[in-house]
Amino acid sequence: MNLNDKALLVSLNIGGWAGRKLDKRVTKDVALANNVSTSAGRYNKSLLPNCTMLENIQSKAGLIRTEFYENTLPWNLEGVQLLPTSNYLGFMTQFRRNRTDWESLVDQFVDDYPALRAKAQSDLGPLYCDSDYPSQEDMRSKFYMDISVMPMPSADFRVQLSSDEVARIRLQVEEQVKSAQSAAMQDLWARVYDKVKHIAEKCADPKAIFRDSMIDNARDLCELLPRLNFADDPRLEAMRQEIESKLLKNPEILRLHPEIRRDTAADAKAIMDKMSALMGGM
Repeated sequence: MNLNDKALLVSLNIGGWAGRKLDKRVTKDVALANNVSTSAGRYNKSLLPNCTMLENIQSKAGLIRTEFYENTLPWNLEGVQLLPTSNYLGFMTQFRRNRTDWESLVDQFVDDYPALRAKAQSDLGPLYCDSDYPSQEDMRSKFYMDISVMPMPSADFRVQLSSDEVARIRLQVEEQVKSAQSAAMQDLWARVYDKVKHIAEKCADPKAIFRDSMIDNARDLCELLPRLNFADDPRLEAMRQEIESKLLKNPEILRLHPEIRRDTAADAKAIMDKMSALMGGM
């Protein structure tokens, strides 16, 4: 399999403003008042108390980050993920839509920042410190979001080294790519296994409470799997089809019908056993 035709490497870059700062003076005052070292605790103050606009920006960024990792697989470099080309268009379309929404939240926040800062001065009282706050212009520059896209590493390269050294480097690259590819597929199998295990455990216990999201999350992953299965592993596709046919039942039916719940638990356990055997050989 030529991985260069199957996947890209991507990294998500998000910048923002935390809106919190360590107040050394208050930290020291609290330590003195309680006769303890300043290392016993730190006072991190909110620079914009109860600022819903900033919270919405941070929540949206968190959602985008979660979707990024759900739609990609781990690579052997920190912060770099593998994005199968079959999932590229759908994921990037959704990412651009989410980024536009996030940027709108940022623009609104920056426009209202002078008023929010004035309110913080009133809310914080003596804890307010003007130097804690960037200017409106500097504030806007703190927010950014993009995805860097890179090709897969290739052992086909030309450098001015001895033929033995080039061969050694080429072998090293090939081994690293193979290892990272294997780890990415193992991660994908583990994601599926965890969803099945959750269903098995909840359905096996008649008193266990579960949310609709237990089935919804499994269904979402099954829909995504064909686009993440960059190795075209037929075993993984077979597991996906079996999960869809045997486990993705209406949650309310599972709650109201103990016999269906027991059968689903048994089916989930059987799928887990099959997956365990297959994953043990990976």
